[in-house]
Amino acid sequence: MPYQKKLQEKGIWEEAYNHFNSHNDFDQDRRYAALAASELPSCESLKDTIARALPHWNDVIAPQILAGKRVLIAAHGNSLRGIVKHLEGMSDAAIMELNLPTGIPIVYELDDDLKPLKPMSFLGDEETVKKAMEAVAAQGKVKK
Repeated sequence: MPYQKKLQEKGIWEEAYNHFNSHNDFDQDRRYAALAASELPSCESLKDTIARALPHWNDVIAPQILAGKRVLIAAHGNSLRGIVKHLEGMSDAAIMELNLPTGIPIVYELDDDLKPLKPMSFLGDEETVKKAMEAVAAQGKVKK
């Protein structure tokens, strides 16, 4: 049985850290029309997403925070997971277990070295956050 099929059956295909998730249709997106097909990825793993997101954190976001600005980051869940992994020093296995709730802001208080002063918190009541996290977790599960 192909590895992708095994991951799908376990309900973790979309979340597999170092394995490609579903096909991306970049060639159908006008924003990438100037790029050759060979320059566009057809898939992206969480590891790839993190490798793409962290330079933006380091080069754009972190300097703004260090300059005393409050920064709001709106991004795809996997990009946010990459930032959380970086801030929290999470292992590859631990980030696979993290389900960030869609549309509910995450709050971090950081020290001068951009290390969390306390664990992340969510702007929302506990029940709403819990349900949103469960909904995200269910997205990668195989429907029976």
